[in-house]
Amino acid sequence: MKRILICEDEPGMATFLERGLGSRGYTTKVVSDGPSATAIATDEDFDLAILDLGLPDTDGLSVLRELRRRGERLPVIILTARDDTNDKVEGLDAGASDYITKPFKLDELLARVRVQL
Repeated sequence: MKRILICEDEPGMATFLERGLGSRGYTTKVVSDGPSATAIATDEDFDLAILDLGLPDTDGLSVLRELRRRGERLPVIILTARDDTNDKVEGLDAGASDYITKPFKLDELLARVRVQL
């Protein structure tokens, strides 16, 4: 069973992602801040991470950069409300595997998850 780390600080969105992915057979773990995401992504075995950029304490781009600096090759899908082209380019240049903007359709997210896995 594939394990997905969800880093999302908005409880409603986190629950939606957890339920949507769980109903498709994925095991999920939710964290709501950047330091937790960094620690858990490097200490535990995940197949994929879904990462919001607007996090408390440390933003998602800093988390992603730190993971890549540590040599973590975990596929990361950025899922954020930031839809500016510069934000997308910066996220992909920082090492994201994909970039999805909110609002989104669950079916599209699931398809992108399957591609990364």
